[in-house]
Amino acid sequence: MKKALLTAGLLTGFMPLSSNAAETSESGHVQQGIASVYHDKFHGRRTASGQPYNKNQLSAAHRTLPLGTQIRVTDTKTGRSVVVRVNDRGPFVRGRILDLSKQAARELGIVERGTARVAVKILATPDRDS
Repeated sequence: MKKALLTAGLLTGFMPLSSNAAETSESGHVQQGIASVYHDKFHGRRTASGQPYNKNQLSAAHRTLPLGTQIRVTDTKTGRSVVVRVNDRGPFVRGRILDLSKQAARELGIVERGTARVAVKILATPDRDS
């Protein structure tokens, strides 16, 4: 039964296939992958942190980083970066590591593209560095 659940989790993209440095939750670790932009339909809905999602604030969703973690997200194509706080879980689309608020995506210049390859660097975690 456990094997079936593990296989189902891997196939649907809800569980990472391998561990990433960023999942250690330690400052300075970097994870690379695809970030996407939160859809406007989520504006005002409650996030995993309990706060309502505000598309005009600098926030992000990550599957495993502790809520409240502060991260620097850098577009690897342009070098533009933005600092955001993780306040939600996701994304739940295979191959993506981060969902960015509309404002964060705007500052990175990726709203029109919708997705971008990014590097995510942990700056501070709520339990250790803030």
